[in-house]
Amino acid sequence: MTITAPHVPAGNAPLANALEQLRSAAEALEIDAGSVQLLAQARREISVGVPLRRDDDTVEVFRGYRVQHNFTRGPAKGGVRFSPSVDLDEVRALAMWMTWKCALVDLPYGGAKGGVAIDPRRYSDAEIERVTRRYTSEILPVIGPDRDIPAPDVGTDERTMAWMMDTFSVSHGFTVQSVVTGKPIALGGSLGRATSTSRGVALVTLAALDRRGITPTAATAAVQGFGKVGRHAARLLAEAGVCVRAVSDQYGAVIASNGLDVESLCDHVDAHGTVVGFPGADPLDAEDLLRLDVEVLVPAAVEGAIHAENVEGIRAAIIVEGANGPVTTAADVVLAARGVLVVPDILANAGGVIVSYFEWVQAKQTYRWSLDTVESRLRDRMLTAWAAVTAEQTRRGGTLREAAMRIAVERVLDAHRNRGLYP
Repeated sequence: MTITAPHVPAGNAPLANALEQLRSAAEALEIDAGSVQLLAQARREISVGVPLRRDDDTVEVFRGYRVQHNFTRGPAKGGVRFSPSVDLDEVRALAMWMTWKCALVDLPYGGAKGGVAIDPRRYSDAEIERVTRRYTSEILPVIGPDRDIPAPDVGTDERTMAWMMDTFSVSHGFTVQSVVTGKPIALGGSLGRATSTSRGVALVTLAALDRRGITPTAATAAVQGFGKVGRHAARLLAEAGVCVRAVSDQYGAVIASNGLDVESLCDHVDAHGTVVGFPGADPLDAEDLLRLDVEVLVPAAVEGAIHAENVEGIRAAIIVEGANGPVTTAADVVLAARGVLVVPDILANAGGVIVSYFEWVQAKQTYRWSLDTVESRLRDRMLTAWAAVTAEQTRRGGTLREAAMRIAVERVLDAHRNRGLYP
């Protein structure tokens, strides 16, 4: 089956992998060609220029994007990333994955994604605020609490969301807390949101270990990426008894054969900005972390980290995708043939969008839930989705990713069929 898309890149590109995953699910579900094209195409794509007057009064212009892949099941939902690697194809892929993720955990959303091609580390806080507000004003016509709700992603955080919320609210003349999620608590953010993606990763990791008959205290793990997702995932796994042997960030990696003191490592990173140089651990090449002999590998950094060129060196029994698209389609085939259990991103890292949904609901209700309520409901959603995916795999075979994609695609297609085409 051939999928026609605006541009289908080859190799390890995220969009190529996303479309291949859709093609595989569509074949398994025997979906007609027209419906597949409907699912493959984004409903709306916006590319905008984002000018910035720098602190020294010079002007630079960046490229910004917002892709709304689908909103048949509800308003679009997805993060905004600030990264020099951002381009339209990457955003298209991430928006599509958000559609499947929301459907898999049964949220009333479609998928979206956005970003600006900028390296935020090279700019002052004041400059990043100006970029954020200008980007928000450029995409203002297509976002809103019932249209498209942005959230933080790579290179953005709760402060970025506060600026986006304020820009949107000022343009409307009143405060609209539900236009974004991942906000500061003082502006209507949800308790538990900051660690929600990591908590979801930890929950399904423990479920995967149980499925393989491995107790947490007998398991070792390596975590690629020590940012928003990897940092708290490592901490939560260590709290559950897993021996976290190695972690990496963009500057390097560290390893301790008997396990890292993750809490002390967090303090070290807060003080020095990197895991490198952590006392009591040995330095490790970041690429070598992927080849460690551990029960669990959590790639929580970037897309395409495990690919055709390095997959033969992977020794982990379980891979839990903390990042979006860290395992390419070609690598997936090799890992499946070797019996490696890969927990796909649309399940593994869905905790963030689940609690984003909780935050949106709380903003609509103007009522805050307790942390226990948030974490309990997150656990229920994650484990319900895990049970559905493993049951689907048992029933119709394939990998966990193939099972998850079948569930998600079928739910979105069912919504399309019930709504029908207009006119």
